[in-house]
Amino acid sequence: MSEFTTLPLSVGIGLKPQHYSEVLREDGDARRPGWVEVHPQNYFADGGPPLRWLTAISEQYAISMHSTGLSLGSASGPVESELNSFAKLAARITPAAVSDHLSWSMTGKENFPDLLPLPYTLETLDIFARSVEIVQERLGRPMLVENPSRYLAFSYDQMDEAEFLERLCAKAGCGLIFDINNVVVSANNCGLDPVAMVDAVDPALVGEVHLAGHASEDHGDFTLHIDDHGSEVDDETWSLYAHFIRSAGPKPTLIEWDTDIPDYDVLMDEHDKALAILDDVSAQDRPKVTENA
Repeated sequence: MSEFTTLPLSVGIGLKPQHYSEVLREDGDARRPGWVEVHPQNYFADGGPPLRWLTAISEQYAISMHSTGLSLGSASGPVESELNSFAKLAARITPAAVSDHLSWSMTGKENFPDLLPLPYTLETLDIFARSVEIVQERLGRPMLVENPSRYLAFSYDQMDEAEFLERLCAKAGCGLIFDINNVVVSANNCGLDPVAMVDAVDPALVGEVHLAGHASEDHGDFTLHIDDHGSEVDDETWSLYAHFIRSAGPKPTLIEWDTDIPDYDVLMDEHDKALAILDDVSAQDRPKVTENA
């Protein structure tokens, strides 16, 4: 069990309205994930069907609340209205994990519909750590911060991503969501070694792992990787995930699929692939039992 979450050491899925009924099925043929993750911004209303569905699902599953709107990297700090709604929802459903991204999306009164990148500098580290501390003080618990997918690097970065994340966790007392797909996207776009990026992350800081699909655009001498969460997990991501889990041990793992939402069984097929890797590593870690002659 991670000190940052109470998620089970199993595989979850990103919860979508298309799958509410399937997730709550209880007959013998039901395929059930180990837990579910939601974007809390979809449930900030005081009532209505989505919140009723989530309340019912939270009675059967551990919930991870993965925010997209706190804008932790903004110089002005987390967005107060978002944090108020986030805290209210967390008090209602008691999630097993809470998180947001290593990014920013607001400056002044301007709100951008994207998770924008940050330079890895000491100044950024101080700003971001303070924002994390504000959220954790409000919620009364540690949170997780997700490594980003990057399409460019800043020429004035003072450290690499792994060092920035490790310093952030030490400074703010938070943990990490380690998104393996984001490693693949960032490594390919920025000319980095994805295996080295995985190996540089301290497993003790990781409370949750994310897996997703991404798109690719051919631009002649350069292929742009786009983090769209709209397809199956690709072979490179599966290979890196297995590499990380063999080293780190089992971690709560999420299958994300946020665009071109598939049928429930397609999503659960991805779930089962991740679960097989977790089970294989768990089996290898168990002590062998020998019979006395």
